[in-house]
Amino acid sequence: MELPHAPLDHYYGAEANRQAWVREIFDRSAVDYERVHSAMALGTGAWYRRRALIGSGLRPGLREGMRVVDVGVGTGLVAREAAAIVGDPRLVTGVDPSQGMLEHARVPAGVRLLLGTAEKIPVADGGADFLSLGYALRHLADLEAAFNEFFRVLRPGGVLCVLEFALPKRRLARALWSGYLRHVVPWLATRLAPDHHMPELMRYTWETIETCVPPEVVMHHIESAGFEDVSREVELGIFSAYRASKPSRVLTA
Repeated sequence: MELPHAPLDHYYGAEANRQAWVREIFDRSAVDYERVHSAMALGTGAWYRRRALIGSGLRPGLREGMRVVDVGVGTGLVAREAAAIVGDPRLVTGVDPSQGMLEHARVPAGVRLLLGTAEKIPVADGGADFLSLGYALRHLADLEAAFNEFFRVLRPGGVLCVLEFALPKRRLARALWSGYLRHVVPWLATRLAPDHHMPELMRYTWETIETCVPPEVVMHHIESAGFEDVSREVELGIFSAYRASKPSRVLTA
């Protein structure tokens, strides 16, 4: 097992406390999450998520009529775009470990919301044509278990799409993003959120980007789970879209 992060024990103490701490801070921040996220993304978030889900001409992604499982659904940022693309909200299932996020989710009627984790998704084998994970990889406890679970949930020929931040390689870009996410966004959060939890979550966001496993490790775990045609596209040096597909024929022992 390789953790998708380095320990940030100044937030949660021992590593054993991490998952409970992350779940609690998302629970507490859920009521303000959409408002702060919209300000942070400067209005471009929905456009980018929709484009990333659809994919490119060479690597088509989500299409009308596909069954979607959105892991780490949160308040529904990715799920809303997915529902619009597939044309029927009933085809979309959102999964999240935070009860608070699910309670504050803003999704179209028909989208099913389930309590669960990336390592244990409450969906049957082959129950999805498309599985998305939007900016939650850094919070997972076990990458190997998660990608094996994604492989199980997708039908043969199904598509995986993982959206995540990556630490910019260029020093100037890294400094600019660090200043924005470590200082500007938490400052915005203090003005938009009624308590301290949202600013703390925003500071934690940048630190998880700094300590996340590198993209080549992510791609290795995707391939090791059995996926093929694994690729990564990068926008603005920090936004990564990993795509892969489950083989149409899967060999069984």
